[in-house]
Amino acid sequence: MNSIIQNIRSKLFAGIATALPLLLTYFLLEFLFISLDELSAPILNKFGIEIPGLGIVLTLVLLFFLGILVTNFLGRKIFDLGERIVKRVPVVNTIYSTLKQITDTFTKGTTDAFEGAVYIQYPRVGLWTLAFISGQSIDKNGIPYYHLFVPTTPNPTSGFFLIIPQADAVQSDMSVEEGLKTIISGGMLAPKNNPLP
Repeated sequence: MNSIIQNIRSKLFAGIATALPLLLTYFLLEFLFISLDELSAPILNKFGIEIPGLGIVLTLVLLFFLGILVTNFLGRKIFDLGERIVKRVPVVNTIYSTLKQITDTFTKGTTDAFEGAVYIQYPRVGLWTLAFISGQSIDKNGIPYYHLFVPTTPNPTSGFFLIIPQADAVQSDMSVEEGLKTIISGGMLAPKNNPLP
């Protein structure tokens, strides 16, 4: 009897594990579809145009032109000025800064800001964690050090800053992007072989 219940339970969990990612993907795509369509709805309504999906195309075109604007010198200066104004508003400042930090982490921030990924013994000897190299320095005795960011799981936008001798770090043989995937997945996407001693 117990084996039958366990079998039913395992099949039920297998079904949930299969359906959940599909359902979440569907709801996310539906949300994006509706949101992008509604963003440009006021513009299309002025011209009396009602073609399903056209709002998405128009929104993507507008986002593309926004990208062009903020990547040239003058547009960047205008955007920086607007950003400084937003950052002076108390509640808006917190929300905007947090969202921008998360966005930067998943776009330009990770691969550009870090030099590589290494393993270190932290928070104590015998326990290993993944850290990203954010800089390097040398002490008065000529010993080289790594400046490391140790992110938290599954949110890599917060973590700890450490300075350790380079000799205490083990190269992970992972790119920053691969290291980030490992952190976000809680180790589920970590390589099967590691170089730890």
